[in-house]
Amino acid sequence: MFRMEAALDQPVLVLNRLWQAVNVIGARRAFGLMARGHAHVVHQQEDDFRMFSMMDWIDFSADHPTAAELEMVHTPTRAIRLPRVILLTFFDKLPCKELKLTRTNVFERDKNSCQYCAKVLPREQLNLDHVIPRDYGGKTTWENIVCSCIRCNSRKANRLPHEAGMRLVRKPSRPKWRPVISMVLGTQHREIWKDFLDIAYWNVELEE
Repeated sequence: MFRMEAALDQPVLVLNRLWQAVNVIGARRAFGLMARGHAHVVHQQEDDFRMFSMMDWIDFSADHPTAAELEMVHTPTRAIRLPRVILLTFFDKLPCKELKLTRTNVFERDKNSCQYCAKVLPREQLNLDHVIPRDYGGKTTWENIVCSCIRCNSRKANRLPHEAGMRLVRKPSRPKWRPVISMVLGTQHREIWKDFLDIAYWNVELEE
């Protein structure tokens, strides 16, 4: 029973009717959508993607079982493979969400490099800097927050860059990523879903 519950909690990527990633849900909910005909399984075979209705997926599972415990759910009469990607049959919109301004997303935008000295460093050696300090009226926005190393952050302190004799590597701007999932993706799922995702990481939204 525990294994069944763990399998049904596995994440499934949801695509809208235009094959755009819109959400991540549990396998239990995915099976419910499939059973009602609201979604089809998308499964990659070699270099192509095939779609399966619920009954077709049950037949496919019987012909192509997998030994991985968390890749199958078992009923009294059959074993069914977990879907990893489903395609909604009616919904064709994108969720109205903006990419959140977080420490992780700023590091991702700036590619873990200090925007003053251009050094690429581990994230624990990086900080965030208000280009225009708060004391000067600077806001916590994509256009005013940059990744900086601890050394440059200390050197600049509560000053404008030119006051500290420093220059930005590039002007900060809002990323053009399309936010899809409000969770950090594991390597395994990232590989399975890579053809459908614009990956954006976020944790806690930064406050003013």
